[in-house]
Amino acid sequence: MSESTHSASPSSSAETGERTKKNLSLWPISFLISLVLPVVLGALIYQLDTFDPAPYPAHELTQKKPVIVPKRNAHMLKGAENIGAGQLLAPEDIAFDPKAGVIYTGCVDGWIKRVTVNESAADSVVESWINTGGRPLGLVCGHHGEVIIADGDKGLLNATANGVIHLLSDEANGVKFRLTDGVDIAEDGIVYFTDASYKYSFNEFAWDFFEGRPFGRLLSYDPSTKETKVLVQDLYFANGVAVSPDQNFVIFCETPMTRCKRYYINGERKGSVDIFVENLPGMPDNIRYDGEGQYWIALSTEVTYAWELAQRYPFIRKIMAIMEKYVGRPHVEKNGGALAVDLDGKPVAHYYQHDLSLISGVNKIGDHIYLGSVDKPYIIRLNIKQNPAVSSTA
Repeated sequence: MSESTHSASPSSSAETGERTKKNLSLWPISFLISLVLPVVLGALIYQLDTFDPAPYPAHELTQKKPVIVPKRNAHMLKGAENIGAGQLLAPEDIAFDPKAGVIYTGCVDGWIKRVTVNESAADSVVESWINTGGRPLGLVCGHHGEVIIADGDKGLLNATANGVIHLLSDEANGVKFRLTDGVDIAEDGIVYFTDASYKYSFNEFAWDFFEGRPFGRLLSYDPSTKETKVLVQDLYFANGVAVSPDQNFVIFCETPMTRCKRYYINGERKGSVDIFVENLPGMPDNIRYDGEGQYWIALSTEVTYAWELAQRYPFIRKIMAIMEKYVGRPHVEKNGGALAVDLDGKPVAHYYQHDLSLISGVNKIGDHIYLGSVDKPYIIRLNIKQNPAVSSTA
């Protein structure tokens, strides 16, 4: 074989060099296109998308530090147990029937589960009780063995002791509920509940936050007259509800505003509203009175600096909404847990963990707190006598 077959000809070497030069000359152009094209497409999508977020009220967004909590447990999962693992899919709220000794919780598949808890979490018994056909969120045990249900899809429901479901209400003032959320019952039988948003459903709740308009309402239902009343409107994602032990007011949470308000149902201030507790260390979901002088507030996630900016600038929320629609929302929630406050709304103890999030309900039963969530397949139980919150200065 001749030598010429083993070496490239001068002409082929020249051609290779020319191709290399050409490729190198095109490299800045391709790099520029790959850099600029996503920006151009993103700007185009932003301009064409019709979603129109509103500014949150400026006076509501003054820079404030979270309330000071005297006692904390920042590693609450270290002593926690899981109840009903794999059998409770996203157990939103926790209602306890002391007469029967069972817990009721509503799951994402429509089932309301009845849980008999034992000293050992593994020995707890989970029973599929009734299915609402919707998304049961807030729950409260009634005065006659019934369970009152705030179902995000169906409205306000009554489930009798033998499991028969009746619709109590699904609209007020001609406006249908879209996201019936928190519920509690007063001693006189009046049911107080929230419609978190009359525009967005449960699966669209993030859009309510992004839009920044007050679509939430606090309502009441009188079983004797079957009348539904709007007590407070123009609320920012109205969430959990708790009637005060003296029956003078109803507390309700506004999730994106990190606060709980108080609506007076008796006394000289009847019909008025004020702040019960604000600047919470996280976004509140459900709230429940424990019968021992404290309210327990479920905190879904801490408030990040990014969310504070988004509340101030609607264009950031529009970008977030576009990402939600086309890409998906990144998981940024953290430091979820539970906050105990006294009868005057003063913080007492904060239980949380950095990698815990989307906590939606909390109920103190004996020495334990039971926490529900919108993504876990179980209820979290923590013995707070054995795992107490300690002084922040200790």
